[in-house]
Amino acid sequence: MIDLHCHVLPGIDDGPDAIDGSIALARAARAAGIETLVATPHVSSRYRNDAAAIARLVEQVNTRLRAESIDLDVRAGAELAATHVSELAPEQLDRLGLGGGSWLLLEPPFASVVTGLDAIAAALQERGHRLLLAHPERCEAFHRDPRTLHALIREGVCTSITASSLVGRFGTKPRRFALEMLKDGLVHNVTSDAHDDLRRPPGMAAELEQTGFGALSEWLTEEVPAAILDDRELPPRPAQGGAQLVARARSLWRRRA
Repeated sequence: MIDLHCHVLPGIDDGPDAIDGSIALARAARAAGIETLVATPHVSSRYRNDAAAIARLVEQVNTRLRAESIDLDVRAGAELAATHVSELAPEQLDRLGLGGGSWLLLEPPFASVVTGLDAIAAALQERGHRLLLAHPERCEAFHRDPRTLHALIREGVCTSITASSLVGRFGTKPRRFALEMLKDGLVHNVTSDAHDDLRRPPGMAAELEQTGFGALSEWLTEEVPAAILDDRELPPRPAQGGAQLVARARSLWRRRA
């Protein structure tokens, strides 16, 4: 599997404090079946990271992984706060794509009202970037008015939900929203958004299986992310019968509750 969203780099944001924590997270990712991990530290007004610092830490982590014979490929990326993107120079944005490509991982605000996100997305797309929206199921503004999210998707923005949202890690509302998005064909990718190996560990396939969406796992965690890293067109979504999948997911959740 390929995980496009993970806070694995040490001492750069709210992920591991030191490289030993990064290696522990990497071991957990490999044990969960992940072969490629994109390091996506926050780039925001709080965490003013840049492409050079990210690249340096990616190399440091990969060197340590090779020394410890951990068969995991860590690539550079970033999680860009939508509220901070306008402060970044165009040449910096060009270096913050997922795996070095044209796709940017864009984090919407968690606020109950979001204004200007459509204009931000359009401006980035006009510059030749493709956009993957990070954990939209956790955005209160999309809960209040899903039409905002639907409009972004119509304009070519793709979505990436966090696997642990499906099993209630962030509460009931994000879980339900994520399930509905999957049912309606509005999810293009699932990631771990892991921050460590214990409290927020890496995992994707297990959560999809738990909630009845295992049939989409290959597309969500292998085929789509591979296309994103290769800057290819995304493969079509498998015809899996969304209503039946979400009904099974709800049934499984009720049995676990």
